[in-house]
Amino acid sequence: MNKIELIDRTTAKTYATWFRALSDPTRIQVLNLLAVTDRPMTVGEITAALPIGQSTVSHHLKILAETRFVLVEPAGTANLYHVNQRRLTCFPSAADAVMGHQAPQIDDNDCES
Repeated sequence: MNKIELIDRTTAKTYATWFRALSDPTRIQVLNLLAVTDRPMTVGEITAALPIGQSTVSHHLKILAETRFVLVEPAGTANLYHVNQRRLTCFPSAADAVMGHQAPQIDDNDCES
């Protein structure tokens, strides 16, 4: 009988955190906006582009920043948000992980910046 190789617990927890961060349609839209604009944006610019309020945008950006899907750069009195390309490169395909394809071992430190 073949030995079954499961994703280790630490990697599974990392993936679960990432998937939770992307489990909201508004966060997907915010991340998509930042990706397609391909430039840092302020909360005001993001709010103007989406049909949601500033406090909601800020809430979702906080979650995306905590999981490092977006990076934050201070710019005077504002913050600029942009996509963290390294994190997206590290983000596993949900289908691959669920279907048992060889999932890469993730060292979260490699995906920090």
